[in-house]
Amino acid sequence: MENCPEQQPLFTFGVIADIQYADLVDGSNYTRTRKRYYRSSLQLLKNALKSWNEAAVKPEFIIQLGDIIDGFNKNHDASDRALDTVLSEFSSGPAEVHHVWGNHEFYNFSRSALLRSRLNSTLHTERSVNAAPADSEIYAYSFSPVPGFTFVILDGYDVGLLGREESSQQYKDSLSLIRQHNPNEDLNCPVFKGMEERYTMFNGGFSKVQLDWFDSVLSLADEKQEKVTIVSHLPVHPRSTTPICLAWNYDELLSIIRSHSCAVCFMAGHDHDGGYHRDKKGGVHHLTLEGVIETPPDGNAFATVSVYEDRMELRGYGRVRDRVLMFAQDKSNIVNAMTGLQIS
Repeated sequence: MENCPEQQPLFTFGVIADIQYADLVDGSNYTRTRKRYYRSSLQLLKNALKSWNEAAVKPEFIIQLGDIIDGFNKNHDASDRALDTVLSEFSSGPAEVHHVWGNHEFYNFSRSALLRSRLNSTLHTERSVNAAPADSEIYAYSFSPVPGFTFVILDGYDVGLLGREESSQQYKDSLSLIRQHNPNEDLNCPVFKGMEERYTMFNGGFSKVQLDWFDSVLSLADEKQEKVTIVSHLPVHPRSTTPICLAWNYDELLSIIRSHSCAVCFMAGHDHDGGYHRDKKGGVHHLTLEGVIETPPDGNAFATVSVYEDRMELRGYGRVRDRVLMFAQDKSNIVNAMTGLQIS
C-alpha cells in the first residue's frame, strides 16, 4: 500500500462562513452570551486565503457562506468601506468567490443594491450559470465546476422582512407569516417554543418560485446523473443546527432534496457553533460551518474540500473538524423507496 500513488481529487474548493468584519472593538452576540471578534475576523480571512494560495492543489473556487460584514457597519455609515476591505482581501485569493447572502448583507444593503453589487456572483463569474428567473429578484443560481458535479446557491431571504421595502407585498406577506408564530414586539426576539424559534426577523425562507426553480435544477441533474451540492446561509435540517437558525420553511426545501437522487451535500452558515447531520432519507450530508466572527484571534475557521467520484474530503482548520463525506451508492433506490418525509 505504501507504493500506491495517492489519488488526486477531481477538484477542490474552499469554504468560509460568517466573517462579519467591522472596524470595531470586540462585542457580543444578540443575547450578550458570546464574544464577537470584529476586527480580527479579517486576519482569520487572511489566514484562509494564505492557506489556499499556498496549497499544492489550488481550489477551483471559494464559497463564502454569507454575513461577510457585520450589521454594525450600517450604524457607523461604514458598510461600503467594510465591504471594500473584505473584498480586497478576497481579490488576493487563488480563485473566484461565490458569495451567499445572509442576514447581515441585508442589514447593510437593500436587495436591489445587492443585486447590482459585487456580492452578486452571477455578474462577476466567468462560469456559465443557470440563474433563477430574473424578474423575480431572487439571488439563486447553479454552476458546474467539472462535468458530473453541480453546485446550487440558494437565496434564504427570498421570503423575509430583511432587504424588502415595507410597502412591498413581499414584506407584508412575510410580516403576516412571522406574526402567526412570533407575537413579540421585537421580532428578533424568538418565541422559545422548540421549532417555533426559527420565526425571527434574522431568518427567512424560500418562495414557491424559488422552490419550483430549485426542483427543476435537481430534476435535470437527476437525468444527467450528476452529484449536486446545495449552498445556503440558512440550514434546513433540524439536526444540523439549533432551531433558532433554521429557515422558516426548511421542511419544504428538505422534501425537495429528499425527492431527488442527485443531492449529496447541503452546506450552510448562520449558526456560529456549526453542526452536522447525515439525513437517513437519501444520505445527504448537512454541514453547517463554524463562524469566523466568534473564533478567537489565535484560532481559525475555514475548510478546504477535495472532491472525488465517491466522496468529499473536508480538511478543516481551527474550529472546523475534518470529515469524510461519502456519497450514497444507489440513491435512486433510496428515493424511490421513500414513503414519508418525517424528519430523521
